[in-house]
Amino acid sequence: MNNFTMLERRKRKALVTLIVVFGLFQLCFSDLNRASFPKDFVFGTASSAFQYEGAVKEEGRGLSIWDTFSHTPGMISDRTNADVAVDQYHRYNEDIQYLKEMGMDAYRFSISWSRIFPNGSGKINQRGVDHYNNLIDSLLAKGIEPYVTLYHWDLPQALEDKYNGWLDRQIIKDFAVYAETCFEKFGEKVKHWITFNEPHIFSTQGYDLGLEAPGRCTFCKAGSSATEPYIVAHNLLLSHATAANIYTKNYKPKQKGSIGISLDVTWYEPASNSTADVEATKRAQDFQLGWFLDPLIFGDYPKSMKERVKKRLPVFSKFEASLVKGSLDFVGINHYTTYYAWNRTVALNDTLQDSGALTIPFSNISTCGRRANSMWLYIVPEGMKKLMNYIKQKYGNPPVIITENGMDDPNDKTISIKQALKDDKRIKYHNDYLTNLLAAIKNDGCNIKGYFVWSLLDNWEWSSGYTSRFGLFFVDYEDKLKRYPKKSVQWFTLFLN
Repeated sequence: MNNFTMLERRKRKALVTLIVVFGLFQLCFSDLNRASFPKDFVFGTASSAFQYEGAVKEEGRGLSIWDTFSHTPGMISDRTNADVAVDQYHRYNEDIQYLKEMGMDAYRFSISWSRIFPNGSGKINQRGVDHYNNLIDSLLAKGIEPYVTLYHWDLPQALEDKYNGWLDRQIIKDFAVYAETCFEKFGEKVKHWITFNEPHIFSTQGYDLGLEAPGRCTFCKAGSSATEPYIVAHNLLLSHATAANIYTKNYKPKQKGSIGISLDVTWYEPASNSTADVEATKRAQDFQLGWFLDPLIFGDYPKSMKERVKKRLPVFSKFEASLVKGSLDFVGINHYTTYYAWNRTVALNDTLQDSGALTIPFSNISTCGRRANSMWLYIVPEGMKKLMNYIKQKYGNPPVIITENGMDDPNDKTISIKQALKDDKRIKYHNDYLTNLLAAIKNDGCNIKGYFVWSLLDNWEWSSGYTSRFGLFFVDYEDKLKRYPKKSVQWFTLFLN
C-alpha cells in the first residue's frame, strides 16, 4: 500500500470519527440533556428494600407484612415472592457501579425497618445497621448521594401481630424510635431523608381494597373500608410529623440534612366541560394529593374531605395540627400517569366512593394516552407539567423532587434478551416527561429540584410479581439475576454526560 493510499484511509477514518463525535454532540447538546436543567438539579434512580434486597431471612432480619402477604395464596399475580428479589443485598456494589457509569448523581433506596428492629421495637440488630452503613459508604465512595426512605410499605410483622400496626396510635411512638435510630446511625452521611413512600397507596390498597399488605377491607377476612384507611393515613401523618420534628430539632442543626415525604399523584383531567365533572376532578385530587399535602402545608384535611367523610375522618388536635403543618423541607412526588375524572353519585362507604369522582384512563371516545404494560399506566407527558403548576399554585411553590417516574414493559418470555433491551418506548417516555418537567421549571417557575427514575433494575413489583419490567437494566430471572443494560441506559448516559 503506497503512502498516498494510507494517507487517504487515515483521512477517511478521521472524518468518520468526526461525524460520530458530532452526531453524539448533536444528540447531547441540541436536544434535551443535563445542561438544560439548573446546575444543582439532581438526577438519580429509585428502589425499595422489599423489591430489591432479597435475603429476607439473613443476618437477623425479621419478617414484614409483605413477607406474609406475598406468601399468601392468590395475592400475587404470578405466584412469586420477594425472598430473593434481585439480590441487591449481596450485589449492591455491582449496581452502584452502574449508577456511576451512567453519571447519576443520587440513589434513592429504602431501609427495611425489620432489618434494624426485627421485632419492630426493642433490641437493635447491629448486622442490619452494618449493612446499610456499608451500602451508604459504597455510594459515597462512587460520588453517589444517598436519598433514604424510612418506610416503603414493609411494616415489621411483629407490630402488625402486636397491635394491628398502623391502626393503633402506638405505631407513632415505635416509628419515632425507628426513625431516630436511623438518624443516629446514618445521619452523618445521609443528607436527604424521606419518611414515607406513597401513603395514599398504602392506605387505600392495603386497607380499602385489600389488594396489598396487610390485605384488610370490608370484604376481606378483617377490616373496614369505610374507616380504616382514614385512621391509617392519620397515624402515618402524625408519625411523619413526629419523626420530622425529632430530626429538625435534634439532628438537622449538626447534620445539615433535609427531610420530606413522597406522595403518589395521578394527574386528573375533567372528562367533560360540565360543572359536575370539573368539580369532581377537584375532589378527586383532594382525596389523593390533598389528603396528605393539605395537612402538611395548611395543617388540616381538605374541605371536601371533611364535608363528605364527616365523622369517619379523624380530627387533628391543635397541637397535632401545629406539629403536622410545615413538617417538611421538600415534597417528593411519584408521578406516572394521567386519568379522566367523572362526577358520580353513589352511596358513600369507602375512600373510592367518598370522593364522588370516578377516575379512569378513558373518556367516551378515547384513552388519555398510549398504555405501558401495567393496566393503570397510560403515557401522558403533559400531565407532568400540569401537576407541577397545580402544586405551585395551590401550595405556594414548595421545593419538589420527582422521587419516581417511569414506565414498564411486559416480562415477555417469548422474545430474546437482545430484543427486550431495545426499549425505545421507555426512552421516549423519559424524554417527553423530562421535557414537560423542564418547561415547568423554565417557563412557569416551578421549584423542582430533582428527578429519580423508577427504576434502576427490573424488580419484583408487589402484587404484579415479576410480570412487569420497569428497569433501565434488564434482569435475567432465569440466569443468576444477570444485569443487562437496556438501550435507555445508553440514552441516559449520553443525556447525563
